[in-house]
Amino acid sequence: MMRAQSAWLAAADAAALSHGLASLAFFVLALLLISNWRARQNARALLVACLATGIWATGTVVLALLGLRISLAGDALEMLRTVAWLVFLLLLIDPSRTRLRAVLAGIAVVVLAQWLLVVANQLGLPAAPGRASASVCRLLLAVLGMLLVEQWYRNTPPLKRWGIKFACLGVGGLFAYDFYLYSDALLFRTINDDIWAARGIVDALCAPLLAISAARNPAWALGLSVSRQMLYRSAALLGSAIYLLAMAASAYYLRYFGGTWGALMQMAYLGGAALLLAGVLFSGSLRAKLKVYINKNFYNAIFDYREEWLRFTRALSEDGPALGERTIQALAQLVESRAGALWILREGQFAPAASWNWPPPAWSAPASGPLCQFLEARLWVIDVPDCEQHPRQYGGLALPPALLALPDVWLLVPLMLHGQLFAFVALARPRTPIGLNWEIRDVLKIAGSQAASYLAHRESLDSLMVSRQFESFNRMSTFIVHDLKNLVFQLSLLLSNAEKHRANPAFQEDMLGTLDHSVQKMKTLLQKLALGEALDTPAPLRLDGLLRQAVAAKASLAPAPRLEIVDAELTVLAHRARLERVLGHLIQNAIEATASDGSVAVRLLRERQSAVVELDDTGQGMSEQFIRERLFKPFDSTKTAGMGIGVFESREYIREVGGSLEVRSAPQVGTTFRVILPLHVPVEAGPSAGLRLNEANSAP
Repeated sequence: MMRAQSAWLAAADAAALSHGLASLAFFVLALLLISNWRARQNARALLVACLATGIWATGTVVLALLGLRISLAGDALEMLRTVAWLVFLLLLIDPSRTRLRAVLAGIAVVVLAQWLLVVANQLGLPAAPGRASASVCRLLLAVLGMLLVEQWYRNTPPLKRWGIKFACLGVGGLFAYDFYLYSDALLFRTINDDIWAARGIVDALCAPLLAISAARNPAWALGLSVSRQMLYRSAALLGSAIYLLAMAASAYYLRYFGGTWGALMQMAYLGGAALLLAGVLFSGSLRAKLKVYINKNFYNAIFDYREEWLRFTRALSEDGPALGERTIQALAQLVESRAGALWILREGQFAPAASWNWPPPAWSAPASGPLCQFLEARLWVIDVPDCEQHPRQYGGLALPPALLALPDVWLLVPLMLHGQLFAFVALARPRTPIGLNWEIRDVLKIAGSQAASYLAHRESLDSLMVSRQFESFNRMSTFIVHDLKNLVFQLSLLLSNAEKHRANPAFQEDMLGTLDHSVQKMKTLLQKLALGEALDTPAPLRLDGLLRQAVAAKASLAPAPRLEIVDAELTVLAHRARLERVLGHLIQNAIEATASDGSVAVRLLRERQSAVVELDDTGQGMSEQFIRERLFKPFDSTKTAGMGIGVFESREYIREVGGSLEVRSAPQVGTTFRVILPLHVPVEAGPSAGLRLNEANSAP
């Protein structure tokens, strides 16, 4: 037993070493594929297969060092690696979707069967098949892989086989060794430790063959265009794999030489190594250094302009109030800066508008100051430390001390709009040293111009919102002043008649009623001013009573209006005070436009499902042009003391309650206003209410 255990430990050591070499070989091959070649046909599948093989080899190393040759995780990684190479071969032989789906469905069935066999064996279910039964499925996949390699080589024209022969040897070698391993396991009912341990070295030897074939650039590999983000992630994955291999090897030797405490020391060491790796991967400084290194050594241009521009535009166009902070972050990400502040031109000086990871600055720069004039005239991105050391290169510019007091201030980026400086951003030093060359300066200036347009648009929206608030307030004030004017007119008329009719008891009673009505209206206006909104809510309102009150309020005027109720008990849904003001204003206009010997008639009638208030006068009348161009125009009046908003307000409120205002007029003949309001039908419970509602709807 001790001898068998010693043999297994030796095999585990060899397996860890050989699969570690395979992991390193395929991760390096994947990195070379990403960094050196462009837009290759089917190269994405090749890249995925290499990465899957590298991950499988890394997982095998970890499992071997932990003493686990057989596990569900190892079986899953091996299936992932095998299926990735089969898909790569299928795409090369026949990329048509119909046949590809059929073959993939067959592979899926075999993989599922193998997985069920492995799970059943691991769980120790009754009558579960042995590991050898699961080896049959893997043997079938290996045979399928070799057949696909043979078809690939056979279907390639002879003149082009020079470019793929090493790839065929490499991929064929992977499946051939799998066939040897699992055929031996099927024969002897167990996996041979030595053959299993040597598989990593054989797979590692296949990687150079694939690299040679890819370097020859045959028809199946026309170049691969991989985004920088893909390269960053692959480099991070490769570094993590190498780190894990080193940590796993160290942990194994701790266990080997640790005696009784070896297993405990191994697990503690691996746990600490995993935590350290997670901390490093989440380090913004390390990611920035990796990004800068790859940009310098693998690409001609520093920026992936398409990705950067999409990211920058997406950051600025997001909804939310913190546009200034998002602008700073978007500019800072271009140069890996970690903090910044924004100043925007407001009222002749650049005031601080936002900050990110900096305390809000209190310093403001005058628009006529030397700094702002320099930024606007030169359009330079100012390197603050360089400006302090070499002021002559910047025209002797002396930076404000308050700006230099910002922690680690590095760059000043102008945000230009229509040739003028609209704002500027100060950025802190980056997480990793970055050389400020012409490309970075140009990108920052272009991005600054884009950001300036978004900031200017937001400033315009804020100004427009304030203007609309003032407009709403002014409009409300105008309507209130108009109501006060009408009240003053009534009181003035009352006062002028008081000298003549002071001894008339009927006049005295009418005067007291008019005064009470005026006082109530003024109280209502004061309450609206205090609350900023109408106090009453729309409610069912009888029009006949409202019209009697409105006509009675104008009875002392000449000509006195005459009321005719054709259809009584008509109910509408409206604000009582506002509708009374509308009707009173229309009656007042009719009286003022009619001579004292003329007539003003108010008539209430019903037309289908609407209540109609007609106001007829025999006054001066209006032309069609006047009605079309001036009657409903605010602040346009023919009266000496008029404000020109009464008819406009009347029409707007009538529309608000769902009605309409019609006008018919002829010069020197008279005018008819028709106020059309929808009838309010109360909803009652029971079938009788529905019957009455149907009768009302069908009434002419």
